[in-house]
Amino acid sequence: MSSALTDLFPYPIVQAPMAGGVSVPQLAAAVSEAGGLGFLAAGYKTADGMYQEIKHLRGLTSRPFGVNLFLPQPEAADPAAVDVYAHQLAGEAAWYETELGDPDSGRDDGYDTKLAVLLDNPVPVVSFHFGVPSREVVDSLHRVGTFALVSATTADEARAVEQSGADAVIAQGAEAGGHQGTHRDHPETGGAGTGLLSLVAQVRETVSLPIVAAGGIMRGAQIAAVLAAGASAAQLGTAFLATPESGAHDLHKQALTNPLFVRTELTRAFSGRPARALVNRFLREHGPYAPAAYPEVHHLTAPVRKAAAKAGDAQGMALWAGQGHRMARELPAGQLVEVLVAELAAAGTALSGHATGGGGR
Repeated sequence: MSSALTDLFPYPIVQAPMAGGVSVPQLAAAVSEAGGLGFLAAGYKTADGMYQEIKHLRGLTSRPFGVNLFLPQPEAADPAAVDVYAHQLAGEAAWYETELGDPDSGRDDGYDTKLAVLLDNPVPVVSFHFGVPSREVVDSLHRVGTFALVSATTADEARAVEQSGADAVIAQGAEAGGHQGTHRDHPETGGAGTGLLSLVAQVRETVSLPIVAAGGIMRGAQIAAVLAAGASAAQLGTAFLATPESGAHDLHKQALTNPLFVRTELTRAFSGRPARALVNRFLREHGPYAPAAYPEVHHLTAPVRKAAAKAGDAQGMALWAGQGHRMARELPAGQLVEVLVAELAAAGTALSGHATGGGGR
């Protein structure tokens, strides 16, 4: 990674921006203070809400941090498919004594307004999900001293990121929790994806950009593995979800290691876009029928998910989680960074020992 970007955070650990209230200022501050790169998630917030969180974070730490933006979605979904899914969800709304949301509540997530705020009040790093920002946008961020990072799930997407002028690509493997950062949501490939180590190797051979590896990373030894594969840093989400600083609902945190939830699955059930979540009743019953319709389905199910959380029913919530969720540790975020760094160092020592023949026979 370019030395200027590397200098922002001493350790190769990036806290993933998790939208929906998880990546709160307290979490980002704790990670940044410990030597990683903390992130706020602007997704699903208003521009003012994002700005207030940035102000709050700046009051907690003077260390660098990042803000994540969702790209506007260019293709509207089939209204008939959304209507059919809404009809199927009517029973869920009745059960939780709420109404379904308006699927036409907006497609751009306030992107232009949020970008204007970030240009007027620059932050050290801005990352992008669900697409590639224009070269003009990337150049405008560079002019105010902001580094631009962009998610990619394939080598071809990484090539598009490089062409945008971005400073680094976030290679997101299929193991990652939450939404896959695919640039275009093709229904026929909604359940597919490349594993992280294979993806990092492919991206490394396709572009010259620095790589931040994301997807299922829970231990320092895994960070060592992606660094050895060619990444410059690792991005961890689920690992930080269980920390006390995380804004995740207590039921969500508990579900990560609850034996009732034994596996994860990529699903469109909650948002209309492929996203990895713990398999619960809602996912099992509605996942097979959910259309490729983001953000329409997200808006549609939002009141139901919120009502399920209020009722204390994890079976109706979107329990985003990566494949390594059972390895979650309920440590303070700063302490977790310290543990990961120690594990990374130990893995490096072990690797060095093997390389020099010190492992014995």
